[in-house]
Amino acid sequence: MRIAICDDDSLELARISSYIDAYRRESNASLAYSSFQSAAELISHVKSGAFSLILLDIMMPGINGMEAAQEIRTFDTGVKIIFLTSSPEYAVESYTVRAYDYILKPVSKDKLFSVLDAVIADERIPLEGFTVKTQKGMVRILFSKLAYVEIINKKLYFHMADGNFQEVNSSLAAFEEKLLARPEFVKIHRSYIVNMYYISMLGSKELVISNGKTLPISRALYGNVKEAYMKHLFLEKGVE
Repeated sequence: MRIAICDDDSLELARISSYIDAYRRESNASLAYSSFQSAAELISHVKSGAFSLILLDIMMPGINGMEAAQEIRTFDTGVKIIFLTSSPEYAVESYTVRAYDYILKPVSKDKLFSVLDAVIADERIPLEGFTVKTQKGMVRILFSKLAYVEIINKKLYFHMADGNFQEVNSSLAAFEEKLLARPEFVKIHRSYIVNMYYISMLGSKELVISNGKTLPISRALYGNVKEAYMKHLFLEKGVE
């Protein structure tokens, strides 16, 4: 796993780097890392797709960490972002870019080790999903890569996080039970089921997916959608 560390404070960069070196030795984990002191430099390197995890300071001159994360999410929806912050007030905002977690500064060895344990455990989870039959053949759909499902004129479209989609001759009802059995999916309209990890903005009548697509929310389902999304944002991470 490759890690990017971005902090304008050279002492903090050195501290985090030393902790990662220690973690690598103590856990015998296969880790490599690169350090950056500006968000602009980080963004240019992340575009290569080389990193699985970014440790990102929020308060930086020029482009701050939140702005950098928003930019990164326009071309990489999969990389895990963990914010480094001096104040917990940014916790709520961090979820708008689907941050994996946040760590209060100064970063402690114990907290960083705990987060790295969780990230590595997630990496080892088998890729869960299901198989659908398309005109081209059988296709594997991973839950983690599925942004939303849409039904149009008796055609079901599985829209993936990378912008691709799979078309299936089926009804939404045929997959509804399978999807809604998972906590990350919610039905927002008779024609749509959405993966909440890919919601970037929730309004009273519509929501925006991380790729910029706007989807309608039915009036009858709005209360359930809001409740599910708030639970997804806060309770799953233990934020109250």
